[in-house]
Amino acid sequence: MPEFTWPATKNPLRVIGLISGTSADGIDAALAEVNRADHGVGVRTLATFTRPYALDERVRILDLCRSDAPLAAVTAANVDVGEWFAGAALDVLKAAGSNPEDVDLIASHGQTIWHIPEHSTLQIGEAAVIAERTGLPVVSNLRARDIAAGGQGAPLVSYVDYLLFADPKRSRAVQNLGGIGNVTWIPAGAGIGDVISFDTGPANMVIDGLMKLTLDQEFDRGGAAAAGGHVSDALLDALLADPYYAQPPPKTTGREKYGLVYAEGIVRQWGDRVGPADLIATATMLTVRTIVRAYRAFLGGIDDVILGGGGARNATLVRWLTEALAPVPVRSSAEFGVDPDFKEAIAFAVLGAETAWGRPGNLPSATGARRRVILGDLTPA
Repeated sequence: MPEFTWPATKNPLRVIGLISGTSADGIDAALAEVNRADHGVGVRTLATFTRPYALDERVRILDLCRSDAPLAAVTAANVDVGEWFAGAALDVLKAAGSNPEDVDLIASHGQTIWHIPEHSTLQIGEAAVIAERTGLPVVSNLRARDIAAGGQGAPLVSYVDYLLFADPKRSRAVQNLGGIGNVTWIPAGAGIGDVISFDTGPANMVIDGLMKLTLDQEFDRGGAAAAGGHVSDALLDALLADPYYAQPPPKTTGREKYGLVYAEGIVRQWGDRVGPADLIATATMLTVRTIVRAYRAFLGGIDDVILGGGGARNATLVRWLTEALAPVPVRSSAEFGVDPDFKEAIAFAVLGAETAWGRPGNLPSATGARRRVILGDLTPA
């Protein structure tokens, strides 16, 4: 096992990034080689792996994403999710044909079950379990320090977006389409203080909730259900009246606002007037409209939109978004060498490396923190 000291002097570092996002559909793992430079990083992805949650596991996690979740259930899940994360780390090593001795550390985002912007946040997936099972040091709890510094603890990926996608001549909006949508706007030739990043609103979360409630499916595969429906203008107008969308950044949101309870409210109030496919189409258009409105209200010029996250596989969502943003090109992060399915796992590998090197990993212009800080807790091997 390579000796690990903090702050690390080794360059490059080989890091496994682990995350399960707000969609809670599985654990993404990416083994990446991260090279430190004076004004950025270079990343080479060596292997990726997804460990899907079984249905009972996903139900168990989503049952914890509520304000009255039993403490005993949260405590037990923290350890069990840690076991699942450790397994995903070992599986991505197998996919790479590597051993733990070939890796320097793991950076684990964990599984968010509750997030209170500017106050507190909780990700489960016990780092001690991951370290014990893999024999590797683990950087975890990456959001808490930003919150302690007055930020919202999110979005954290915005700093990595800046490192990977900044361009001297092109202004770019890097849009993640996970459970929640978030954007990082990087003006042409931007310095680190010029970047704007925030959550645009739900991306897949409301779509997934309505699919479960009305069609008994976990998600809209390829956007087929939305493509077969019609957008209800009345419902869309009602949803767009949500004051979150007009709130200026910095701002973040999550399952505590747009989770299953939110979807249940839509079905309860509109289900007798709007059919299942039309509900899905309307929720998909909600994602499109909130993204476009956010760009127009809060961002400057855009030369490229770069998509990542699971929603990038929703052909209907991507087509409608492309049409709404025309003539600005909408591109996949794959065009820039970053797998859109594993962009966040790769990003947390980069953040783990920054922490190991003793370098700040947050972006105050995105999170609202008072200053840049080193992120995370370190659990030794």
